Formats: sequence, C-alpha cells, structure tokens
Amino acid sequence: MTAGVPERLTAFVRALRGQGIPAGPSETIDAAAALEVLGFADRELMREGLAAALVRRGGQRSVFDATFDVYFPAGVGVPERAREDRPENLEELRDQLAAALAEDDQQTLAQLAGVAVDMLGSYGVASGPGGGWSAHQTLDRLQPQTLIVRVLAAIRAGVAPGDAFTDRLERDEVRRRVDGFRGQVRTEARRRAAEVRGRERVAKHAIPPAADRVDFLIASRSQLAELRRTIQPLSRKLATRLAARRRAAGRGQIDLRRTLRRSLSTGGVPVRPAFRHRRPVRPEIVLLCDISGSVAGFANFTMLLVQALRDQFSKVRVFAFVNCTDEVTGLVTGGDADPEQLGTRILTEAEVARWDGHSDYGDALQQFEEDWAEAVGPRTSVLILGDARTNGGDPNLDALRRIRGRARHVFWLNPERRALWSTGDSAALEYAELVEMHECRTVQQLSTLVTRLLPV
Repeated sequence: MTAGVPERLTAFVRALRGQGIPAGPSETIDAAAALEVLGFADRELMREGLAAALVRRGGQRSVFDATFDVYFPAGVGVPERAREDRPENLEELRDQLAAALAEDDQQTLAQLAGVAVDMLGSYGVASGPGGGWSAHQTLDRLQPQTLIVRVLAAIRAGVAPGDAFTDRLERDEVRRRVDGFRGQVRTEARRRAAEVRGRERVAKHAIPPAADRVDFLIASRSQLAELRRTIQPLSRKLATRLAARRRAAGRGQIDLRRTLRRSLSTGGVPVRPAFRHRRPVRPEIVLLCDISGSVAGFANFTMLLVQALRDQFSKVRVFAFVNCTDEVTGLVTGGDADPEQLGTRILTEAEVARWDGHSDYGDALQQFEEDWAEAVGPRTSVLILGDARTNGGDPNLDALRRIRGRARHVFWLNPERRALWSTGDSAALEYAELVEMHECRTVQQLSTLVTRLLPV
C-alpha cells in the first residue's frame, strides 16, 4: 500500500466511528484489502469498495459518503475551472448552471460547484484563523432553486407540450438535479474547509449525523421525514429483540427447592436447574404523549413506533394532550398510510388543546387519571412522553402518584438533555422522584430504551 495511505485510512475509520458507524479492526483490515485490490485510479470504485467493507447498517451511507469526500477528496486547492475559466459575474455563473442542469451534465455541475464556492463561499480571510468556506453562504447568494423554471423551459424547447403528469415528472426531475447540485456545493465547501481547518475538525463538526443520531428537538422537517421512513425497519428489529427477551424470560426464575432436590441424584451438584415457569401473558402498553411545540416530532415518532410494535403486546392505547387529554388510539392506528400528517390529524380531530395552546401537565394528568382510570391496571406499562415543562402551572404530582399506584410500571421519556431538567419551568426532577425518567433525544436512545424498558 502507498506510503501514507494506512494512516489516512485509519484516520478515516476513526472519523466514521465518531459518527456512529461501528467500524472496528476487522472492518479496517477488510477496507485495506479492498484498496489493495481496487487501487486508486477510479475514485468512485474505491468509494464503493470501502463502503462494502465498512458500512454495516442502513441509514449510514450518507454519513460515510460525506466523510469519504473529506478524507479522499476529488481535488486539492482551487478548482481548475475557477482558475482558468472563471465566470465574470454571478449572472454568468447562473447562466452556466442553468445550462448544465438542463443537460444534466454531472461533470460540469461538479466543476461549477467548485467555482461557486470559490466565488461566493469565502468569508474573512479564507486561509486565516477566522475565515473559511461556507456552503450556506454560497447557496444563499447563488439561489439555484430559482432556476427551476428556466431549466424547464430549456428542456422543453422544441418539444411538444406534454400532459400534466409529464410536466410534474419533469419538474420533479429538475428539483432532483438542483438538490444534487446543492449537495455538491456542500461537499466542495467541506473539502476547502478541511484544507484550512483539518480533516478531523471538519469531520466532527460539519458532517450531518445519521438519522438515528439526530436530536428530535432540533431536527429539520426533512430529517423528521427521514426518521419516519425508518419506523418499519426499526420496528422489525425491535420486535426481534423483544421476542428474544420473551423467550429468555419464559423459563422464569430458578426454583431453589426443586433444584436442590434434583441435585441429590448427582451428589449435590445442581446439574439440572429447575425453573418456575411463567404464564405466557403479553403486557399492555399505554402512551401518554405531549404533542405541543417542538416535542411533537418526538411524540409522533414514538407513537408510530409503538403502534408498529403492537403485535408484541396484548393491548396498546394512546392518549395525547397539550393542556387537556384525549384518546387518539384510532387516529394512530389509521395513520400508517400517512404518518407525516399524524400530528395535524390529532390536533384537528381530537380534543387535546384549549385556551392558549401551551402545555399543562397538571390538568392533563388529572383528566387522564379521572376519565381513563380503567386504561391502567396491574399488567399495564405506562410511557409518558414529554419535556415536563409546565409553563409555571401546578405539576399535579398527586395525579401521577395515583397513576403509578395502579400501573405495573411507569416510565417517562424526556427528549431534553438531562442538564436542562432543572432549568426554567421544567418540573422534570420533581416527576423523576415519583417515576423512572430517562433522557431520550435520538432514535438510537429510543431504540435502547424501548428494548430495555418495555415488559415482555
């Protein structure tokens, strides 16, 4: 292997681990063997070979590609086109971009991404300690999304007009090309920044995390949409884990008296332990979800995930609240075809909010405890989802205490950082004295908690 490549490869693998991709020594050895076979002449072939060796789970490929582009960039320094064939001004650059988008010329688009970052993306003294290269600044000045109409006109020039369906397909295709170009700009900005600030720093701070590591409370609309697409694969994985736990727990605890009696025939050695067999009764789950404000994305995702796991439980009931509580089990059950609109359906079809629309945990817990007491019994595990911010109202600890007294388990999943639980109007620490509260900010944490906490 070429000198310096082992160091670059191990640094690359270390950056992937920092992004949550579990690449260990064996995967690194496989990656080195792939490089020995594939060589470095074809960069995309090298990318695919390393991905085959290092990526093990779905949803990690985008993180891998972004990190690969930082550690194995397509070029160094100022792009050749930016030096030799640089547009005179922004309008000329936009004209060239529109023409390349109309022809779907990927090579030219990659070159124009480099030109755009060089012309529009620098801030401060780019090579100095306070400067750098910004994809956001580049795209804000270039505005490639405003070229869609012009590109469509160029594509349709000399072609007979199509029907509405064809027009929509063409528009979607142009949007796809524009999104691809925006991604090329981000890749180029990271490449230029890595040359100034170092690969490790850029890989740590400038690469968007994988979907299962995105914080629910700061996730964008596109990230939440990507998370919703992971619900079914994630539910199948969690169902497998819960089934394995159920099989392991089916034997029950060791029956000490019967074990000792059996050991008499083997000289006192307990060769054949005896177990108290458990009755195969599946538990019941009740979700009580705050769907106000930024917490709504976390609650919606968790409701859909638990609903996808409903076969693992004898009964699943879902209740939602903002400042009053209503049962939404039917809405969640019927929302599989359109999960993106679940929150909107709940807010419009269920009675979960009145007055100013701010969370009121005290009234919500009181109403749930009074109106749906029959939903909680000795086989019921209650999951409360919310940030426990009462907006200065009474937290109504007595209502939660009564719910806890009837339930088998009560767990509280809080999407805020633990360090924020005692700040402002948060009553999290008061609730945590009564029920077991867990920080649950990402899908990764949620998966771990669901597998560990839900009864079998």
